[in-house]
Amino acid sequence: MAGSQDMFDAIVMADERFHGEGYQEGYEEGSSLGIIEGRQYGTLHGAKIGSEIGCYQGFAIAWKCLLHSCATEKDSRKMKVLESLIGMIQRFPYDDPTYDKLHEDLDRIRGKFKQVCLHAFFCS
Repeated sequence: MAGSQDMFDAIVMADERFHGEGYQEGYEEGSSLGIIEGRQYGTLHGAKIGSEIGCYQGFAIAWKCLLHSCATEKDSRKMKVLESLIGMIQRFPYDDPTYDKLHEDLDRIRGKFKQVCLHAFFCS
């Protein structure tokens, strides 16, 4: 009887051991795949943000050059708004992915860009 009890315990313990080993293997593989997927997601969205800010910067610098070449008294307000946008873009933390206020700063840049567009096209 003791032999059959030992065999039963071995079967029960084997089930628990295999369950634990399977869980550990699955956890390790899931963690590895999660890191890869997270890196791909971060790279994609970082590139989108960089592209968006680069577009704003190119727009602002081009308008600044255009206004500078034919600046009038009226254009000084436009120039101030453009310089403000360029300053915000230059202070944007491109190389710090852990920056707490990244989205807030990006929203401010977007708002300033809209303000620049209003001044550039409607306040002539």
